Amino acid sequence: MECMSGSSLRLPLISSVISEATNPVTSPAFLSNPPRRLRRKTINMGLLSILRKLKSAPDQEVRILLLGLDNGGKTTLLKQLASEDISHITPTQGFNIKSVQSQGFKLNVWDIGGQRKIRPYWRNYFENTDVLIYVIDSADRKRFEETGQELAELLDEEKLSGVPVLIFANKQDLLTAAPASEIAEGLNLHTIRDRMWQIQSCSALTGEGVQDGMNWVCKNVTAKKK
Repeated sequence: MECMSGSSLRLPLISSVISEATNPVTSPAFLSNPPRRLRRKTINMGLLSILRKLKSAPDQEVRILLLGLDNGGKTTLLKQLASEDISHITPTQGFNIKSVQSQGFKLNVWDIGGQRKIRPYWRNYFENTDVLIYVIDSADRKRFEETGQELAELLDEEKLSGVPVLIFANKQDLLTAAPASEIAEGLNLHTIRDRMWQIQSCSALTGEGVQDGMNWVCKNVTAKKK
């Protein structure tokens, strides 16, 4: 799968086991070598405490903005991420929002329509974006210039300054699809210096390459939020 990029839990120490005994013993021998049943009980309680903390800890929320020209496959991609039926897809006239759990993150994905009349409203959704995902129809070569212009304008937006960008070169299942490397060269992605970026070939229809891209997203969100 082609892609290009720009740039155990440890058990808490148990200081004392005396509090777990019915009749505390103070002899040095007991402290250094408590009964096996007591040791097992103490360790089990330590494990349960850790598991409860992990279970109660909420997933870190990440706001993802999903953009691109109309008919690029954004909604199909979103449904693929959410493991939903993709047999009936209609063009997005407004926006879709879905939350996806991945690698300890709650990914709140905003899919905004890509029709020309809707694009001026994209900027209403820029606030607090953690990751930008831009979807390109790799088989629609006639629109490469248009999609490149839209991407360049997005990267110049102040509210998206420094936001990592993942570019999905979608529809790789089609024989006419341009490879990700060709698209990267045509869009001059190598000139991006102010943020992390990656272009990932994928097929939203088959799911191929989608998880690779999302793994990159989770990795770079972690680095960004540290």
